[in-house]
Amino acid sequence: MVALYPIVIEDMRIEDIDAVQEVERASFPIPWPANAFRHELTQNKNAHYIVAKEGERIVGYAGLWLSLDEAHITTFAVLPDQRRRKIGERMLVAIFDKAAKLGAEWLTLEVRASNMPAQRLYEKYGFRPAGVRRRYYSDNNEDAIIMWTERLRDRAVRERVESLRAALEEQP
Repeated sequence: MVALYPIVIEDMRIEDIDAVQEVERASFPIPWPANAFRHELTQNKNAHYIVAKEGERIVGYAGLWLSLDEAHITTFAVLPDQRRRKIGERMLVAIFDKAAKLGAEWLTLEVRASNMPAQRLYEKYGFRPAGVRRRYYSDNNEDAIIMWTERLRDRAVRERVESLRAALEEQP
């Protein structure tokens, strides 16, 4: 598929929930309900969500919770037919930016043990496995790999993200 518009990352709004639900249903066997996203955007002061748009179409989204000095990536998805276009990578850079802006010291997440493409992306950005949550996913009891970054303010972390951002910006 040829991209007609550049991918733009922006904060999620209430009006985006229906389109986010489409991504959610296409990506996960047990999708979050719309009211969960509505609650996150209106009631949870620690929740921060972004969307990836191509023109007016939402093709991905991600969210994090800020808890003291850590930013926990709670959800991350790209429409299946839009994957392998660097949309997830662009969203991950935006998550790093948001976490730093919020004053987080670290980023953390859980990822399915079988989701090697996601694990490779996270490792590219400096996430490292730190543990396993056994039978974490309720749809099939799959384990989750817990991953963490080094301190976001560390020079090596900042330089890695900036280098990868520059490489992304060179691509259409």
